[in-house]
Amino acid sequence: MKSDNVKVGMQQAPHRSLFNALGMTKEEMERPLVGIVCSYNEIVPGHMNLDKIAQAVKMGVAMAGGTPVMFPAIAVCDGIAMGHIGMKYSLVTRDLIADSTEAMATAHQFDALVMIPNCDKNVPGLLMAAARVNVPTVFVSGGPMLAGHVKGHKTSLSSMFEAVGSYSAGTMTAEDVNEFECKACPTCGSCSGMYTANSMNCLTEALGMGLPGNGTIPAVYSERLKLAKHAGMAVMDMYRKNIRPRDIITKEAIINALTVDMALGCSTNSMLHIPAIAHEIGFDFDISYANEISAKTPNLCHLAPAGPTYMEDLNEAGGVYAVMNELKSAGLLNEDCMTVTGKTIGEAVDGVANKNPEVIRTLDNPYSKTGGLAVLKGNLAPDGSVVKRSAVVPEMMVHEGPARVFDCEEDAIAAIKGGKIVPGDVVVIRYEGPKGGPGMREMLNPTSAIAGMGLGSSVALITDGRFSGASRGASIGHVSPEAAVGGPIALVEEGDIIKIDINNTTITLDVPDDVLAQRKAAWKPRTPKVTTGYLARYAAMVTSGNRGAILEVPKADK
Repeated sequence: MKSDNVKVGMQQAPHRSLFNALGMTKEEMERPLVGIVCSYNEIVPGHMNLDKIAQAVKMGVAMAGGTPVMFPAIAVCDGIAMGHIGMKYSLVTRDLIADSTEAMATAHQFDALVMIPNCDKNVPGLLMAAARVNVPTVFVSGGPMLAGHVKGHKTSLSSMFEAVGSYSAGTMTAEDVNEFECKACPTCGSCSGMYTANSMNCLTEALGMGLPGNGTIPAVYSERLKLAKHAGMAVMDMYRKNIRPRDIITKEAIINALTVDMALGCSTNSMLHIPAIAHEIGFDFDISYANEISAKTPNLCHLAPAGPTYMEDLNEAGGVYAVMNELKSAGLLNEDCMTVTGKTIGEAVDGVANKNPEVIRTLDNPYSKTGGLAVLKGNLAPDGSVVKRSAVVPEMMVHEGPARVFDCEEDAIAAIKGGKIVPGDVVVIRYEGPKGGPGMREMLNPTSAIAGMGLGSSVALITDGRFSGASRGASIGHVSPEAAVGGPIALVEEGDIIKIDINNTTITLDVPDDVLAQRKAAWKPRTPKVTTGYLARYAAMVTSGNRGAILEVPKADK
């Protein structure tokens, strides 16, 4: 046992004295030590139930012969952090979570781990840590929120943000907004659409790191507690078989995850997190793989905000495994990849029924023949940009219009709500990338304002920042290189014509090359917005969005 390094032998007598201080018995010390990485806190609605999940996991571990020991991981609620300086602290937590979990797991020599995440950066951060530490690990998340109900229709957080835009447009009253406010988020859990948290929780199943149902069983269902107990048992089975994360998270598994992503219509943020997870196993993931996979993967699901269905509906329809079985039947998955069930992907999803072909479309009736995400390239984004194609209305798949340029999110929101953006415009928000933000803020407020103002089918938004999974419309993010390093988005001027062709995966700034060269020669870096604390260190180390905003030690100048 790895934990023998802190439990066995005369030299470890001081260590054992500290285990005694914890009230640990000799019998507990003789068993494998299983770290329960619990992200419980009292500020994130998706995490307020994780204490109960952790207790169920601990019971499962103990029942299967291990000694469970809980330690924490942090988590930010992107919804609460949205639209102010707090959003600069969202993406950056992914690496704090990975680093701190690596530190805790290695310092205390755990034999195995069970990760209990739920919301946005928590899931990829713990997946990154799992790949680094590489001891037997199982994921069991907190589960999605149930959909809200307003005026006889299901609803969710994205509708709440858009209601604010509708109020600004004069199409909704304060009383209407208040009804949404009180009913849009009715239970604990990750917000109920296919936003980033649920996207990443579903992808734990696709990667093989989560048990069936991990991405879809609602937080308030008792079935979630049973799943947690089974996760505790499963990690002990993995420990005995010595199945480790790097046996599961392989290049082939990551391609499987991207394929499932395309079928589900996941958040654009998965195109930040999949490359970062791939980096941890030494796989140099090029985001252009998305177009290659998309070209052969049908989009089978339109969950909110792309459509009227929610995570509870996907769960009832058979969940992620039902989607994967559809893909398997078309030969689109590598069936030999290992999972925490002890079975291969092919074995695990075999025979899982699609119980509702309106929620999970069949291969002969997809929403589209191509996947939910697209990577656009061109002279405005030489290294790529990302759009959630499945959430774009048909009339915006090809768009051309004048640039309306803003150097921060707040100025753009003021212009949108002030009625200064008109049909046909292309809103450009820059200096909000990983370095320029710093922290690559989500742009749910401006996209929701555009939708709420009735401009969702006539206005595009382009940014070197990123979008919430709740964003919809022609919202193109992760533009790389970003403005802060002199990328072409920094050279755009008010009124420049921008051409977007999502069908052909291109994004073009219609300005002659010699004019762009003149602008580039005159461009000067901006003074950093933050010069102290974690954000300053993050800005110094972070790479561009197309590389997953991973952290690297800056190379010394020669």
